[in-house]
Amino acid sequence: MDKENIKKKFAEFHDKNYKLFLLIPLILLIFSCVYLSFFYSQHNDFFYKDISLTGGTIITINDGDLNSLELEGYLSSRLENANIRQISDLMTKKQIAVIVETKNSECNELEIEKTKTILEDFLGYSLIEGENSTIECTGSTFSGNFYKQLLVAILIAFVLMSIVVFIQFKSFIPSLAVIYSAFADILMSLVVINLLKIPLSTAGIVAFLMLIGYSVDTDILLTNKVLKREGKSVNQKIWESFKTGITMTLTSILAVLAALFIVGPFSSTLFQIFFIMLLGLILDILNTWVTNVSIIKWYALNKEKKKNAN
Repeated sequence: MDKENIKKKFAEFHDKNYKLFLLIPLILLIFSCVYLSFFYSQHNDFFYKDISLTGGTIITINDGDLNSLELEGYLSSRLENANIRQISDLMTKKQIAVIVETKNSECNELEIEKTKTILEDFLGYSLIEGENSTIECTGSTFSGNFYKQLLVAILIAFVLMSIVVFIQFKSFIPSLAVIYSAFADILMSLVVINLLKIPLSTAGIVAFLMLIGYSVDTDILLTNKVLKREGKSVNQKIWESFKTGITMTLTSILAVLAALFIVGPFSSTLFQIFFIMLLGLILDILNTWVTNVSIIKWYALNKEKKKNAN
């Protein structure tokens, strides 16, 4: 079977079933909403937070030979909410330091000394700031305010994006389809992050902010081609936009994957940014080329019927 016949067969199949395809993202959206509602009732928040959002102490130990697994086991019964991370040299991949994070609502000398004492008991030597270690402390009030500011930034970005989309298309349903896809990308990515029990940092929230821009690119491309270009069938315009859009998305996925594997192991901050972007880009394929395509095709065909009837 040649390429043209394959395209024809798929077009016929899609014409018959594109409305049914909407059930897939709809089920995922309902599951996401139910899951996040349950999660909120259990944790009084929509996601797990790391120390940059809750407040706490960060002690970096400059010891390339320190066994982080043994340290993690030692701290598990002595410090609540302790998290251990390694810092490695980018070129040699050799460990150069270990970071110990402890979540606590109070950031004071008592908490710092308590953590230092426990670490020194394990290490067998004193931690001296500026020589073999660095100590940072963030209060819950500062972290909480920063967290609220980031959420406000995401809300403002989303509202501004919605306004631009409505101005661009001047029609409710196509605009709503674009906005829905961006919202679903963020919502579903957040659910996956929670299911994997990954605590979100400030960098993670910034990644969601970046995801808004990535999400709407292919949706706007699709909607523009289908609604504003004349002389071709709806299926032809969808196919042309798909070829361009999926190329853009796959290129971005490969770039993010490369960054994730090369730089991610050496920085938890960069790992979280690239991982969230990767999740969002993968989910955007579903939300653009299943959800948005079905809505726009339905809208465009109805528009053509009304036009022909008149």
